[in-house]
Amino acid sequence: MSTTLQTHTFRVDSAGNNLPYVLYLPSEYQADEAKKWPLMLFLHGASERGEDPSVLTAHGPVKQVADGAELPFVMLAPQCPSYSTWACELTGVSELLDEVTGKHRIDEDRVYVTGLSMGGAGTWAISARYPGRFAAIVPICGAWMPEAAPRIGTVPVWTFHGEEDSNISIKHTEQMEAALKEAGGSVRFTRYPGVGHDSWTRTYDNPEVYDWLLSHRRAG
Repeated sequence: MSTTLQTHTFRVDSAGNNLPYVLYLPSEYQADEAKKWPLMLFLHGASERGEDPSVLTAHGPVKQVADGAELPFVMLAPQCPSYSTWACELTGVSELLDEVTGKHRIDEDRVYVTGLSMGGAGTWAISARYPGRFAAIVPICGAWMPEAAPRIGTVPVWTFHGEEDSNISIKHTEQMEAALKEAGGSVRFTRYPGVGHDSWTRTYDNPEVYDWLLSHRRAG
């Protein structure tokens, strides 16, 4: 695990439910004690569930930081228990997000969420569960209920999916896109021809994705 990635455990409740998590603070975080930083919440896929947050370096922005990249925001990456899914952990994740934003200099109008596969579903789910909390979202190859679209509302969405994904059909993202448009939402959909389930590597390797997130502030 990179020295720039801090590992912690968040106590969700008295029943023994915990969320291990990784926290990344940019190298410049300590340089200006008045500056508030944007935060990106990253939700991993099903294969990284468990109680060892070091496995979160397998994919996405956690991998990028572990490999030496500098990202322009604080990053929070919780780890889902092996017996659960993000859909069951939304309250705990929200409370963890509250704690991290309360303890660090976070611009709460620039909080974003992204995730891949199971984490893509979690991205859809948490933005519907807590409408208005996020400035923009990037769900990658995640299946969720189109009925959630009215609750996501006008939060800017950029979603990605491989057209040859045999694990989670692109039809799920197509349905979410259609439902968001019908609900008056703001959605951008990137399809990857010939790509299977791993539509996240090229997405997170694209600097335009992070620039797009950082261009948005929470409405109101």
